[in-house]
Amino acid sequence: MSEFETRLFIGGAFVAGEGPSEPAHDPARGTVLAEVPSASAEQVDLAVRTAHEAFAEWRRTTPKERSRMLWAIADAVEANADALARVESLNAGKPLRFVVAGELANVADVFRYFATAVRNIPGVAANGYRSDRMTSMLRRDPLGVIASIAPWNYPLLMAAWKLAPALAAGNTVVIKPSENTPLSLLAFAKILDTVLPRGVVNVVCGNGPDVGQPLISHPLVRMISLTGDVRTGRAILKAAAGEHIKRTHLELGGKAPVIVLKDADLDAVVETLREASFYNAGQDCTAACRVFAERSIAETLTRRLGDMVESLVYGEPERDDVEFGPLISASQQARVAGFVDRARADGAEIVAGGAQPDGAGFFYQPTLVRADLQSEIVQKEIFGPVVTLTPFDTPEEATAFANASEYGLASSVWSRDASAAMRVANALEYGVTWVNTHGVFATEMPHGGMKNSGYGSDLSMQSLLEYTQARHVMIAS
Repeated sequence: MSEFETRLFIGGAFVAGEGPSEPAHDPARGTVLAEVPSASAEQVDLAVRTAHEAFAEWRRTTPKERSRMLWAIADAVEANADALARVESLNAGKPLRFVVAGELANVADVFRYFATAVRNIPGVAANGYRSDRMTSMLRRDPLGVIASIAPWNYPLLMAAWKLAPALAAGNTVVIKPSENTPLSLLAFAKILDTVLPRGVVNVVCGNGPDVGQPLISHPLVRMISLTGDVRTGRAILKAAAGEHIKRTHLELGGKAPVIVLKDADLDAVVETLREASFYNAGQDCTAACRVFAERSIAETLTRRLGDMVESLVYGEPERDDVEFGPLISASQQARVAGFVDRARADGAEIVAGGAQPDGAGFFYQPTLVRADLQSEIVQKEIFGPVVTLTPFDTPEEATAFANASEYGLASSVWSRDASAAMRVANALEYGVTWVNTHGVFATEMPHGGMKNSGYGSDLSMQSLLEYTQARHVMIAS
């Protein structure tokens, strides 16, 4: 028997999936950790109907009651952090020390934030807008059943980003983890089972066509929340515009530009990109993967970034010295290698890395490529430990370079001149822009994209409001 939980979680009970099994791999070694049976169509239907039935009672709980339960989930995450982190590290290939110190701490923080936020939802005070006999008020009511699709790059953290605001607002949830990384969310379901009423959260496993599609198309689902790629986002929108119109909340990837002006602190740039570009092997929608350097400093920055990239330590997640681990799968490894190989063939300069190492596991060397703006490797999302560098001549040209992309999730600007940095930041078409840093998140501030990176905010009070419906109630006295 597997040491991991592999059963679905429906209606407060763990039940064996009745569909085909999907292998959950250890990407650092290329071995199978567990076979996880998928949900059948009937089990997807049962999960949604169970959540719908639970909604009738859950929506009537008070903000205070929901707050106490979310706080209890955060406490339980901290109490079980080592066990959860081990599963996350094994299945997602993340360095264990980073999962314990960073990601699990953030999971707890997200639940605590929304435990507080739900007791402070803003609204319009009651007032009379037609006559003395009419009193209007604004209600914020939950939507119903939320279908959440979590990604494989941050299985637990992204699940927390979806579950916490949805539950705080009074919704119930059916969540599907990626078929690549289901194990940590199933382990987390055991915590939810000790805190939440039955049916409030349900977990179904399986791939997109067989499980995800019937989930998002179910007539009782009121909102679909996805973190994934653009192709999947388009499929979600088609399902949402079908016979049963649904609200959507989409984060669809990115290609984050890093604009380095000539007066930037290059020490800070290099030090920050060591983590912001290569954390989680670059498998991050906000990864600092597209560097645009003002021409007068481009050669210096290329050399310094190349030295940094060559000094990065990667390997098995259990090691205390590793800075990133493997890619998630053999197919992702091949995809990253394909981008670099095509760039090399097209004449781009491979400054550092650029090869798949020998041995087991789905690793790829940290890589720096100097390439032109129109190169495929500069324009397309790679989702791997690969950074490109492209020179520019003026800040206006850099802004145009950065905006000439289908993506619009995250970006950063680097300059000692605050006015110059803000002029560039204000012109960027990205949902998040950092100045003189990159990849720093605050639970209190919204995170979301523009253009093909989707719409809808994670984190912050804004996220909580997006899981509610504003309703006008008018009373005649």
